[in-house]
Amino acid sequence: MSQDLAKAAADMGIRYFLISFVDLFGVLRAKLVPAAAIGQMQRDGAAFAGFATHLDLTPADPDMFAMPDPTSLTQLPWKPEIGWLAADLHINGKPVEHAPRHVLKRQLAAAEAQGYRMKTGVEAEFFVLRPDGRTVADDADRQAKPCYDQTALLRHYELIRTISDAMLGLGWVPYQSDHEDANGQFEMNWTYDDALVTADRHVFFKFMVKELAQQHGLRATFMPKPFMHLTGNGCHAHVSLWDRAGETNLFHDHQGELGLSTLAYHFLGGILAHAEPLTALFTPTVNSFKRINASPTVSGATWSPNAISHGANNRTHMVRIPEPGRFELRLMDGAANPYLLQAGILAGGLDGVAQRRDPGKRLDINMYEPGAAPSGIPRLPLNLLDALRAFQASTLLREALGAGFVDSYVKLRMAQWNDYMRHLTEWERDHTLDA
Repeated sequence: MSQDLAKAAADMGIRYFLISFVDLFGVLRAKLVPAAAIGQMQRDGAAFAGFATHLDLTPADPDMFAMPDPTSLTQLPWKPEIGWLAADLHINGKPVEHAPRHVLKRQLAAAEAQGYRMKTGVEAEFFVLRPDGRTVADDADRQAKPCYDQTALLRHYELIRTISDAMLGLGWVPYQSDHEDANGQFEMNWTYDDALVTADRHVFFKFMVKELAQQHGLRATFMPKPFMHLTGNGCHAHVSLWDRAGETNLFHDHQGELGLSTLAYHFLGGILAHAEPLTALFTPTVNSFKRINASPTVSGATWSPNAISHGANNRTHMVRIPEPGRFELRLMDGAANPYLLQAGILAGGLDGVAQRRDPGKRLDINMYEPGAAPSGIPRLPLNLLDALRAFQASTLLREALGAGFVDSYVKLRMAQWNDYMRHLTEWERDHTLDA
């Protein structure tokens, strides 16, 4: 908290601040604060009624205060008079235990106590749609295999360039953008960093993409599976563990299998061992399971995992090892809460290190080929209910992430599941009306 936000406002020409947090569902909440009041907010926090958001609080609970983290200060590239701040939530001077950013910071502290520092990068895929959200914005984007299509990419050049320029100006070091496997789908990559920095940037990226799309008369969505016939929105995470100083990649071993160290394989073993309950965090909505349990799309593949497996540079597995020193987790989707995504990785991975878990032999097979997977390969949950039950029953995740967080998360997500089950679909009428 050493940076003086009032001084930063004067130096940077900031007139207003957005003091922001994400709730358990990943919804971004904020208060707009004039620069003249930011000193008080930095000292005392901005007050919120926690029950009004997706947090496990009641109308009887005291005010919840969002304490801005000055290190997260981000000047809006499209409106530089506004500064965005990620905040930590407190009630009665104590952290809100189930607040997502606090859950991640708890895991980071556990890693640091063991001499580790996790660095990650994310690949946040999104669709560009018409404002009503029903169809892709580009009528000419109709190829069965549109991935990397240059002309479709350039038809959205103004939007993609604007987002990329914004990241360049923020110092995120973006390095590529492309049209993805689905019509109307894009991905933009920026350089990996410490897990909390990546999580904060992930939150801001989703906000920025939606805002800039709207300014172009369009709508952007990170929804996991907005169209059943098209590939869904993944949010792949590239992971490595470093020493406390952040100078040495402890996953990198020139003599290790595929350039990974024993530590890396133990970490990976933990992720695989806890993949079923972690699915509740990595693919957290009803819609998520229409991505990971989908039939092949018009492009020929879903590009999402369907089992708990790992391989080398093979995109049909839940975990891919693309090069020495890191691995890629392909389970997460666009609905994943950026902070809980990172916290879940660390909770599973640190348990793998502590227990020296063996990830097993990698599978150098095409997991999409019918009947190719050996018997006994565990499958991913079929729906949100199964994932939540596994999450609630996980002793390890309850201990690592906090019992209060697990109970609160399951409570709110179960309410969402039950709300979904109260809705009648046209599929049910079509198949059951004359039963």
